[in-house]
Amino acid sequence: MSTANFLRLVLLAAIWGSSFLFMRISAPVLGPAVLIEYRVGFAAVFLATVGWFLKKRLDVRANWKHYLMLGLFNSGLPFLLFAFAARTLTASVLSVLNATAPIWGALIGAAWSRQKIAGRTALGLLLGTGGVALLVGFDHATSRPGAALAVAAALAGALSYSIASAYARTARRVEPFANAHGSMWAAALLVLPALPFFPAPAAPTIGVMGAALALGVLCSGIAYILYFKLIDDVGPTSALTVTFLNPLFGILWGVIFLNEIVGWYTAAGAAIVIAGTALVTGFVPRFKPRPLPAI
Repeated sequence: MSTANFLRLVLLAAIWGSSFLFMRISAPVLGPAVLIEYRVGFAAVFLATVGWFLKKRLDVRANWKHYLMLGLFNSGLPFLLFAFAARTLTASVLSVLNATAPIWGALIGAAWSRQKIAGRTALGLLLGTGGVALLVGFDHATSRPGAALAVAAALAGALSYSIASAYARTARRVEPFANAHGSMWAAALLVLPALPFFPAPAAPTIGVMGAALALGVLCSGIAYILYFKLIDDVGPTSALTVTFLNPLFGILWGVIFLNEIVGWYTAAGAAIVIAGTALVTGFVPRFKPRPLPAI
């Protein structure tokens, strides 16, 4: 992975790490279905506006099945599952559970291509798993009523992301912007049937709607442009390692804005997760030495 792609990976992790903060603010008020319909709707309108200025076409007639697949597994379903979990779990725990996506992704990718997982990648996945287990195992949020179902929902959401990534890599070639744009409109249609089952528990405030808008424009519209570009450049498994970095930013934003508690296990787990990320992505920073000044 090049330095530019690694920096893009870190930026994407910072943006997606904030999504758990915004979900914690808005999911208890709007409910999972209403919140996600807002999220994908805002994202679709934002991307449509950008596409109009850039003269980007969706070519819906040729790619509608492709957009539906991405809309289901990369947006609608995982968004709903994480929003459901966000009613119970903290932003820190949500971001950590999301970090299991590269583990699923590597396993699905190996099965998809019928290839063995390289030793370095396997070691990185084991380290990442250990870091995730350490963070989740010691967090008090996992002992709350309903936490078991919420954890299961978040893990299923991570699995959905990995399925989408493996599909996107082997599907027909569609440019990253069109993938992001088309999948948001598809997700907006796919989430509609869930609305009657999860009505909003309360009327939203300006702050709640601001969080929903940020989820749509920043965490979905802008983030998915970066994400699909990464898949195109470095492959699904390496692109999914953005979720190994998500806990660092999810925890950071949770501490700053929600006063969530950070224990010793947070620092230890974060260090292990970073090491796993570097191994899975194969990233090794290279610096060119500068010549010594003449004397």
